[in-house]
Amino acid sequence: MFNWVFALFHFSLYLGLVAYSVYSLIEGRWGTGLILLAFLTAYYFLVLHQGVLKEIKRKKKKPFVRKQQLR
Repeated sequence: MFNWVFALFHFSLYLGLVAYSVYSLIEGRWGTGLILLAFLTAYYFLVLHQGVLKEIKRKKKKPFVRKQQLR
């Protein structure tokens, strides 16, 4: 359960930073918004992308089984 809480917390922080960078761009602070978006994009591709692809591949291999079918 801790893994879900950890992942959800960090995902919400990531989305918050994306929202703040878009808000900065809208408010006219181009430097701040573009630097944040650049670092968030780099973080995604360097750290998260491989894990996301592995999880998608794992989910495709595992067939969906309803709880009623297990009985």
